[in-house]
Amino acid sequence: MAQVLEFKLPDLGEGLTEAEIVRWLVQVGDVVAVDQPVVEVETAKAMVEVPCPYGGVVTARFGEEGTELPVGAPLITVAVGAPASGADTTAPAGSRTPARPAGNAAEEPEASEGSGNVLVGYGTGAPPARRPRVRPQPPGTTTPPPASGSAPAAPAQDTHLAAPAGGTRVGGDAPVNGDGPVNGDGPVPVISPLVRRLARENGLDLRELTGSGPDGLILRADVEYALRAAAAQGGRTTAPQPEPQARVAAQPADPAKAPASTALGGGTRVPLKGVRGAVADKLSRSRREIPDATCWVDADATELMRARAAMNAAGGPKISLLALLARICTAALARYPELNSTVDLAAREVVRLDHVHLGFAAQTERGLVVPVVRDAHARDAEGLTAEFARLTEAARAGTLTPGELTGGTFTLNNYGVFGVDGSTPIINHPEAAMLGVGRIVPKPWVHEGELAVRQVVQLSLTFDHRVCDGGTAGGFLRYVADCVEQPAVLLRTL
Repeated sequence: MAQVLEFKLPDLGEGLTEAEIVRWLVQVGDVVAVDQPVVEVETAKAMVEVPCPYGGVVTARFGEEGTELPVGAPLITVAVGAPASGADTTAPAGSRTPARPAGNAAEEPEASEGSGNVLVGYGTGAPPARRPRVRPQPPGTTTPPPASGSAPAAPAQDTHLAAPAGGTRVGGDAPVNGDGPVNGDGPVPVISPLVRRLARENGLDLRELTGSGPDGLILRADVEYALRAAAAQGGRTTAPQPEPQARVAAQPADPAKAPASTALGGGTRVPLKGVRGAVADKLSRSRREIPDATCWVDADATELMRARAAMNAAGGPKISLLALLARICTAALARYPELNSTVDLAAREVVRLDHVHLGFAAQTERGLVVPVVRDAHARDAEGLTAEFARLTEAARAGTLTPGELTGGTFTLNNYGVFGVDGSTPIINHPEAAMLGVGRIVPKPWVHEGELAVRQVVQLSLTFDHRVCDGGTAGGFLRYVADCVEQPAVLLRTL
């Protein structure tokens, strides 16, 4: 007898709590094999193809492309095993929720039907036995019990939104689903754990909101608007009742008390989510927690450019300028290990790290990302060039894994590619420093006592003042500048 199994969005690691469906790779009715990718999702870290741990026929998909789902929410249901003779495997018209068999452990699929692949959050064996449960239904909809001895019907159409199994509660309130707003004590149309937490921490009753998302789904922007409106009206923590069928909460009657964006005549709201949201959160945390300071120096990069030209003229793989700057950084960090560290606030300790995992800023169509070169201190210029090229290509293609975007200990930011001379970088939390490199341009420069036109670059170092003082930071930056001006200085550390 066929059994309908539900595959949920797994934990993708690195503390991620939600993902956006970018592209479905299967349709309802398709036959999938164990570990076959079924959907491509975008997290705050990277694009990920999610493999299904079950093999069988896809009976339902949960969520359309562009929908954000929390970890643990249903992705698809799969009919596993041969259907019973004469059983009806088609879904009733308009069905939104797959029925489930009231089976026991003996009816579970064999171990060979389990996944051999592992994403964080689901394993390799057969699924555990499950108890029957009833999902919340839209008002006026009833689901008749399955006939004895027959397989339950499976839905034949996509489900737009579905709540995590068993329902999710908001601060002890009613379960959550995605079928639209329900007044009174009914379900609250919100699926994002970040939205629920934001409302709970601010004492906001989500039942009083009308969501602007699909089917009345409450988004983070709706909660933030309600909180601003409440603050403007004297700190009331419950949102004002919106006009009937309004998709955005009504504006306060007094224009002087309206939120700034409303008083200025509205505007376009761009959600801070995905990569953009992750960058915003990380930079904000860096500014809140790290007492940073910046120092900078101009350096004559003429000899470094000549050295690179000579290396590339000698044959073999071409050496990139970024690789040479990275090699200089690792040599400088060996002399000034204070800057390759992090601060443990709980223990009130500075942790000096043994390995240099060098991050570098890369601008992509998805936004700013910082891939990490592992053990950069153990790589030569040729190896660094190859790794920079590989990670840059993966960043542009959106295929970087979460592991390739985390764990850095020091960041190199070459903003000179944007045609600017200088900047004050924001430290990539929880690191302790970042070196910024501006464009290299011909400028008047005093060289050997005479005025000459030289290739000049501005270097800037932003550092965490808790891990060192200005003398250490200045020594690091001066050593980097000396290596740029006289590459032979590096020979002492090779």
